[in-house]
Amino acid sequence: MGNRPDELRALLDSVAAQEGDRVEVVVVGNGAPVPDVPPGVRIVELPENLGIPGGRNVGIEAFGPGGSEVDILLFLDDDGLLPRTDTAELCRQAFAADPELGIISFRIADPDTGVTQRRHVPRLRASDPMRSSRVTTFLGGANAVRTKVFAEVGGLPDDFFYAHEETDLAWRALDAGWAIDYRADMVLHHPTTAPSRHAVYHRMVARNRVWLARRNLPALLVPAYLGTWILLTLLRRPSGAALRAWLGGFREGWTTPCGPRRPMRWRTVWRLTRLGRPPVI
Repeated sequence: MGNRPDELRALLDSVAAQEGDRVEVVVVGNGAPVPDVPPGVRIVELPENLGIPGGRNVGIEAFGPGGSEVDILLFLDDDGLLPRTDTAELCRQAFAADPELGIISFRIADPDTGVTQRRHVPRLRASDPMRSSRVTTFLGGANAVRTKVFAEVGGLPDDFFYAHEETDLAWRALDAGWAIDYRADMVLHHPTTAPSRHAVYHRMVARNRVWLARRNLPALLVPAYLGTWILLTLLRRPSGAALRAWLGGFREGWTTPCGPRRPMRWRTVWRLTRLGRPPVI
């Protein structure tokens, strides 16, 4: 962040307008200076861009080790905005009502059209974004996490830099027994964008998909998961440049360290399957 001061100020104003207890705010300048912020907002300016998970992990630690000074952490993209004033209170109520709930994924909607992109509904049956449900992953720029999750399973994987870091955390949380909810009534307004706008998109998506499998899946499922993903990628008929970047990322995912391997239990595989997202898709 750093080049959207007007959007950041609008987001901070929407957070300040939340009902109930005051929401403490930390803005992380991930390799960029933080513009002027309202009084009471803390800032952390990093000398270099640590990537999305690295920057968010710094934000977590700003609230004590693993965020231990607070019960819930909200993660919001700096060009988003909370259109409702009860979102923070809805989060508090949801976590209080369900002690197994570890993560809430908000619904992202375009501020002009109200449309939620299919890719922003974190489940396979994504045709109805207004339906809340249990899910198997979450959206990184619009979510709330119970800090006990970080204490139990650790933070986001720094080395991923961009893409799939949320699913890595989600799978570890699910394997530890936590639940994840997609809530259609908790909304973040965010302009409609294409993830491929990032120059590193195809390479990092490929590399991190391989790392995700190597880190988290039982050995028998790794080839099935990656084989399905390869087939789906080829069916989308990427451009030559995109395919070359993708192949480079795939190779990198196999030839570079992926971090600690902690394969999920088979009962977690079954749980993912019952939730509609077996870890081969």
